[in-house]
Amino acid sequence: GEALEVTREVNCVTDFIHGCEDQLQKLKKQKEKGLLYGIPISIKDHIDCKGHISSGGMVKFLGQVKEEDSVIVQVLKSQGAIPFVKTNIPQTMINYDCSNLIFGQTLNPLNHQKSPGGSSGGEGALIAGGGSVLGIGSDVAGSIRLPSSFCGLCGLKPTGNRISTCPSACSDKTFVHAVTGTLGPIARDVDSLALCMKALLCEEMFRLDPTVPRIPFDEEVRLR
Repeated sequence: GEALEVTREVNCVTDFIHGCEDQLQKLKKQKEKGLLYGIPISIKDHIDCKGHISSGGMVKFLGQVKEEDSVIVQVLKSQGAIPFVKTNIPQTMINYDCSNLIFGQTLNPLNHQKSPGGSSGGEGALIAGGGSVLGIGSDVAGSIRLPSSFCGLCGLKPTGNRISTCPSACSDKTFVHAVTGTLGPIARDVDSLALCMKALLCEEMFRLDPTVPRIPFDEEVRLR
């Protein structure tokens, strides 16, 4: 409900992910509760979710419904999280604003005359507006850090290849290969980022994507 209100105001959600209630009922029956149990999580547009498109703001991808969840979405679900919406991005994602010809312009909820930043602008706007407590964005040259800054949030661009990006981009051709693109969390506080990273860096991720180094989250390093 909150996400719907926020997107009516600032146009940050591109799609609502179906099956959330079914997933919650399934989670309730599991004996082991994951680190993100019951937490609704917003997902940047270009990250694959089964049964939904990953448009990248480009018309050419509108007919390509994804058949499988990306690794990061699978891991989030295994940790009890409930991906519930996909969020807006600029066309091709190589932009510091957040608009495209399919879904239109996303506004900054703190000031409608301003941009929420890009390219994870929909995430920044939704979380800052109170429609999500935790979101997954991506960053090559500021795409997590800029929306976090513009919207008064916390964001983390992890080290390259720390989090699986398989598959998440609409096309490898949309990324700059000279700089490693990464997926990472956006939230209201640092503790939420740390919890998300701890949840993601688990055996399930290492199993699903063997190219990710098997290095778990180090709580001691964070607290130094």
